[in-house]
Amino acid sequence: MADTAWELGIPDGQLLLTTGVAGPAAKMGHRLTIAMDWTATVRWLSGRPVSVELTVDVDSLQVQRGEGGVTGLSGPEKALARSNALKCLDAKRFPHIRFRTDSVEETAGGYRLIGTLEIHGTVREQVIDLHVEDAGGAWRMSCEAEVSQADFGVKPYSMMMGAVKVADVVAVSFAAERAKDG
Repeated sequence: MADTAWELGIPDGQLLLTTGVAGPAAKMGHRLTIAMDWTATVRWLSGRPVSVELTVDVDSLQVQRGEGGVTGLSGPEKALARSNALKCLDAKRFPHIRFRTDSVEETAGGYRLIGTLEIHGTVREQVIDLHVEDAGGAWRMSCEAEVSQADFGVKPYSMMMGAVKVADVVAVSFAAERAKDG
């Protein structure tokens, strides 16, 4: 079988980040759900995936919703949260987040992607277990991971002298679908 590549992106699925809240007054803060634009290339050789590269556009960050807090998250508060996140990530200097595999291993439920994650100019090893499901005419792919902002030199946003701050660990979830004939 010849070499092939899948090109995936926003029409195929979503990449979501969920933040937590920390600090003595954490009950006042919102746990945010954030969506970001992404593209991925999956290279195949002899019917097996051999590499994956995922690129996330940091400036695409959009706050979808906020849970918790004293009051609901308003539109202006979403815009402020977006602005604060972009500052923390230094989006102008580091416009992309990238994950690249060094190896792809088949597992019982899909594939283990072993590679590097680059955020804020810092590169760290990352292992992702990608679940793959046969949905008849399509392949459904999903995974979840946790990422420590501190590991990548990102200082989480805080206010009220640290009484309320974004928790260091961010939950990342990915889900996409690819037509078998696509």
